[in-house]
Amino acid sequence: MRTDKLRNMKVAKQAISDLSPGLGATYWRLWTATGLSGLADGVVKVALPLVAVQYTHSPTLIAGLAVALTLPWLLFSLPAGALADRLDRRRIMLVANGIRAGVLAALVLAVTVGAGSLWVLYVAALCVGTAETLYDTTAQSIVPQTVGPALLARANGRLYAVELTANQFVGPPLAGVLTVAGVAVAIGAPLVLWLAAVGVLTLVRGVYRAERAAPATMRADIAAGLRFLWRHRLLRTLAAIVGVFNLATSATSAVLVLYALGPMGLSEQGYGILLTATAAGSLLGSFVAEWMARVCGRVRSLTLAILAGAMLVGAPAVTANPFLVGAAAFVGGVGVVVWNVISVSLRQRITPNELMGRVNSAYRLLAWGIMPVGAAAGGLLADWLGLRTVFLIMGMAVLVLLPFTARLQLTEV
Repeated sequence: MRTDKLRNMKVAKQAISDLSPGLGATYWRLWTATGLSGLADGVVKVALPLVAVQYTHSPTLIAGLAVALTLPWLLFSLPAGALADRLDRRRIMLVANGIRAGVLAALVLAVTVGAGSLWVLYVAALCVGTAETLYDTTAQSIVPQTVGPALLARANGRLYAVELTANQFVGPPLAGVLTVAGVAVAIGAPLVLWLAAVGVLTLVRGVYRAERAAPATMRADIAAGLRFLWRHRLLRTLAAIVGVFNLATSATSAVLVLYALGPMGLSEQGYGILLTATAAGSLLGSFVAEWMARVCGRVRSLTLAILAGAMLVGAPAVTANPFLVGAAAFVGGVGVVVWNVISVSLRQRITPNELMGRVNSAYRLLAWGIMPVGAAAGGLLADWLGLRTVFLIMGMAVLVLLPFTARLQLTEV
């Protein structure tokens, strides 16, 4: 036990020394793996619905893929966090990407032999989403082990930059091109990208297992993470705010393609450009978040981020003009990433390393576990009340968050 503790301390000191004065080699290898994984995610999340159109045109059934991809955040986020605090975090990331590659290999085989169907896509999406839950929880938990506290905002900002560029700029159009080349090609490309990410992660040296005072059961570990989050008012409030916002964005994102191709009069290519507007804003937000927090203050920056998010969600309720909706999407993209960089950096500073995985997973259970509910609600509301009503209701829900954000107390963090 003593030897393991000394070894972990040595690894941690080496990681920090690598990062001074910059972010360091260890961080940039993790950054590269994140970019490759993000590109694979971007292709999969667009390719699967494009493939599903071959089997159905029902808004509810198409939205079901978004439900399947995000449902694991509700079902498996807590065990994922407990594992991130029990096992070596780098190895968990390796296994998670290996699982995703294996699932897509099986899906390619099913499609090739003519065994593909909508239900096969649902199963694949659920498995990929489960592995994503494990990977993302662990990847966010490992960052404070690779950079010092003063560099967390910069490190998180750069991670969001590469993830968003790959996931939203490159991934969606690449998925469209690959789908034209063939379903097997569109599904096989992310498989290769996840395997490449595994290769990069094998170059990361060191042990990234959190130190534990005493052994405990999985149930006790999960309970400890939930207690820490519940007893910390700031983290609890941030999680609740993000939960409502993600409910709104999931509901609108699930039906945006129908609104864009219908009332907005866009082509498939035009829809891809509209998504790029959000991605462009998100990329800008990843670079200005640290500056905004310093110049405007963190509370004011978070409040502005919520206002920008309301524009992103609610703009289609008041106009079908693609230029105005695109402008709102750009501003909203900036706000979303400014919020994420500031709030994630706060959470990483507040949470002890030995609880990082469990607190991250408990936070995401509240903040992200609601996403499949939002996606399902978006499809059902669109069927019952019409597309524009979905954007109106969800835009108003985001505006309700403004006074709660403005009253956040961050002076001691």
